[in-house]
Amino acid sequence: MKKFLNLKKNIFIFSSLLVLLFFLSIWLWHQFQKEERLYFCDDKTIICDLSEAPYHDPSLPVEERVEDLLSHMTLDEKIGQLALVERSEIKDKNDIATYGLGGLLSGAGSHPENNTALGWQEMTADYQTYTKKTRLQIPLLYGADAIHGNSNVPGATVFPHQIGLGAANDPDLVRRINEATAKELAATGIYWNYAPSLDVAKDLRWGRTYETFSSESDRVENLAAAAIIGLQGENSATPFVIATAKHYIGSGAMIWGTAVNEDYKIDQGEVRLTEEELRAEHLPPFKKAVEAGVWSVMAGLNNWQGLKLSANKYLLTDVLKEELGFQGFVVSDWYGVYEIPGNNYQNTITAINAGVDMVMLPFDYKKFIADLQQSTSNGRVPASRLDDAVRRILRAKFSLGLFDRPAPTANDLAIIGSEEHRALAREAVRKSLVLLKDRRQTLPLDKNLDTIIVAGSAADNSGRQCGGWTVEWQGIDGNWLPGASSILKGIKEAVSSETKVIFEETGNFDLDVKADVGIVIVGEKSYAEGVGDEAEPQLSPEDLATIEKVRKASNKLIVIIVSGRPLNIKLPARNWDTIIAAWLPGSEGQGVADVLFGGYPFVGTLPIEWEL
Repeated sequence: MKKFLNLKKNIFIFSSLLVLLFFLSIWLWHQFQKEERLYFCDDKTIICDLSEAPYHDPSLPVEERVEDLLSHMTLDEKIGQLALVERSEIKDKNDIATYGLGGLLSGAGSHPENNTALGWQEMTADYQTYTKKTRLQIPLLYGADAIHGNSNVPGATVFPHQIGLGAANDPDLVRRINEATAKELAATGIYWNYAPSLDVAKDLRWGRTYETFSSESDRVENLAAAAIIGLQGENSATPFVIATAKHYIGSGAMIWGTAVNEDYKIDQGEVRLTEEELRAEHLPPFKKAVEAGVWSVMAGLNNWQGLKLSANKYLLTDVLKEELGFQGFVVSDWYGVYEIPGNNYQNTITAINAGVDMVMLPFDYKKFIADLQQSTSNGRVPASRLDDAVRRILRAKFSLGLFDRPAPTANDLAIIGSEEHRALAREAVRKSLVLLKDRRQTLPLDKNLDTIIVAGSAADNSGRQCGGWTVEWQGIDGNWLPGASSILKGIKEAVSSETKVIFEETGNFDLDVKADVGIVIVGEKSYAEGVGDEAEPQLSPEDLATIEKVRKASNKLIVIIVSGRPLNIKLPARNWDTIIAAWLPGSEGQGVADVLFGGYPFVGTLPIEWEL
């Protein structure tokens, strides 16, 4: 009986061990399969453990690290580096590792659920963790349109749009603003900015006019290098944040009515300049950008002589890369490759062979990768062209320090919307203001006036001051932007405690006597890109009615125009005493009041013609 019980016990123990071994083997098999999928080690000739590979050594020259990493890459790993994907398209974040994606971006309005600076920092850090699951552990390039500060993030400093900085025409100011922008970007884990715009705006009806510095090529060229050095730092070999010179080339000269998008009028349209005209007016800013060491150039969505820029090998490769000596990488604009006439497979081949290095898809990355796998395998895209594109991308990533750079921490977020940066933005507002008219020498205003009446749709609206590309693609309306100050608030803070400032948005004042001065702050509602294409940019009937009411209720009338471009005000402006172009001043509206009350002089000059 005892022997029987011992045998039974031994059988139980043995069976338990078998069950344990069975489940352990299943777990190990799944782990192995996971490693196989993520590390691309199905080919046993590929080295899986590259933790000690030379490219991980930050003491080695960048070119040596690039070549070492390239030597270890499979075809699929190379192809993944060319894919730039909108973050919202990533439904399974393991795809970052599975497909070895090269970059992610936030399109305008694409933000984390927790849309705060901390939320952005946590989001970008989370995406980067998935690159650690790959065999090569190549970090992502994360990009965003921080075109007037890190304006995607509520609470960040929002600087004047470029048209205002073009009015200031101060390279040192532009450099300092871009340096501040870079710091606020890097604090959220973003090291690639889709700025500056180097377009030379020739048609103010274009909805992207405010993104440009000027209609004068010389002025754009003068500010181009300053913007790039501000973002990247003085030493372009070790950029702090990668700048993007856009939109290469000629976008500012598109023809009204040629937009391929049926909802637009001029944006994404046709450029019909001769090559001589294109080179004379639109190439110099990009030449200056290359000389400043810009790391990225964005191919525009426009056509030149019937050919999409992303398909133009002459301009992208022969001119930009060979003639100008551009060593960085070319990125296509939003869906730009797939706007080339033809099917997506052929478009991919055309764009890569033309010189596009990284493709802003921004969606359908699995199909893009499959198409590029097919076209490289059958020789339609030469191996040398693929390697050149990957080299350029890797060179940027190594130079940027992505392989070695410590991730930002919560402590780094103190720079977001800091007092120092807001003071800089306020300085920029002051320097960007242009005095268009002051027929009765109304300015500067006395801070001790008895009564000032203020009205207008843009008077107490910091969202409208900021314009498009602020939190949302088309901007925001209202006065809710954290930390921002409206122009009205600035006026109230500037005057003496004895001065009465009475505000009524539509100008319906009930006064016994006329006010000393009436100030009306009006302008355009926020817009971005082709949505802002407008046949006759002008003030609304409601704004004009408000101005007329205030004119009758005050002894002197000041009209401040908040807009992204000159507006047609020739007829109504005949009865206005003073007119100020404030452009899109951003979050620091007090800067307008600083000049209005004589604390600083008007120094801005028109960056684009404004007929009065």
